[in-house]
Amino acid sequence: MNTLTVPSRQVLLTTVSSDSHTWNLVFLRLLLEEAGYQVHNLGPCVPDDLVLSSITALRPDALVVSTVNGHGRMDGARLIRRIRTEPSTRYIPAIIGGRLGIHGDAGKGISAELLDAGFDTVCDERTDPRTLPGLLLALGTRAELGKGAA
Repeated sequence: MNTLTVPSRQVLLTTVSSDSHTWNLVFLRLLLEEAGYQVHNLGPCVPDDLVLSSITALRPDALVVSTVNGHGRMDGARLIRRIRTEPSTRYIPAIIGGRLGIHGDAGKGISAELLDAGFDTVCDERTDPRTLPGLLLALGTRAELGKGAA
């Protein structure tokens, strides 16, 4: 049983456009719901435009991008750059995690690239998924950051 209790918060859960895996999304949805989050799961192979329009429409408190196909480095960086350039989405707290590169995250280089691109937190495939609710809680929300611009 998870002992972390969070106020009711909405999370938009997605993967990158090239990733067709779903079990990671099912697992994370259950993990986050158990921790008290309301989760909107966009499913596999989500186009960047759908992620942006979903953030605008749903106004979630945070974005979680999970990937296992090894293309998180490229697709994730492209996605977060688009998110950070749009006024309606730029301030959403965003985490990416999973298998970020086809050869792993050699020397934390991929993590640094994704942080530089605009993610607030990067978790690689060695990160214990049970830390995700606490990481989200630590990030806060758009509204808490005073950046809830429409």
